[in-house]
Amino acid sequence: MKTFKSKFKNIVFLVVLALFLIPQTRQPIQVLLNKGLALFSPSITKKSEQIIVSNYNWNLQDINGGGFHFEEVKGKVVLVNFWATWCPPCIAEMPSLHKLYQAYNDKIEFVFISNEDLAVIRKFLNQEGYTFKVYRPLTQYPEAFDVNTIPRTFLVDKKGNIIIDKTGAANWNSEMVRKTIDALIEEEN
Repeated sequence: MKTFKSKFKNIVFLVVLALFLIPQTRQPIQVLLNKGLALFSPSITKKSEQIIVSNYNWNLQDINGGGFHFEEVKGKVVLVNFWATWCPPCIAEMPSLHKLYQAYNDKIEFVFISNEDLAVIRKFLNQEGYTFKVYRPLTQYPEAFDVNTIPRTFLVDKKGNIIIDKTGAANWNSEMVRKTIDALIEEEN
């Protein structure tokens, strides 16, 4: 009996290992694992550790070829998300970001950034039913957005303070994030 259990465990281990090695199954498994991590809300950055976006000189292009200058969001509450269609944590958190976008797109600014080919981004958005605008950077992002890995998301207040700086998947449609955004909207410049 012990030999059967041991062989069964080895077979299960090999199947799981094979699923991670096969490209077609690797990404869905990684997305599923990251969805577990994306159940948690991001935390607010301590006031003493907040970085200020002082330079808004950043040129972007939307996926339809239209220009966008980041200066347009100065003085507004803005959520900036760096992501990619091939990134499992990005894919895992995207449903919560889209729900937040649907609830707040007329109250705050959303700037979703990807370096990918426009056709790839367009196909992904259509396939998933996401309605937010995505931009490609034409110039270097402001120094305050020090992005070394994705997903990386920043919630910036009207004065340019980075209130939330989150690397990795998170639940952006949480009650805590919504309360934070509501409070930022109410603040005066």
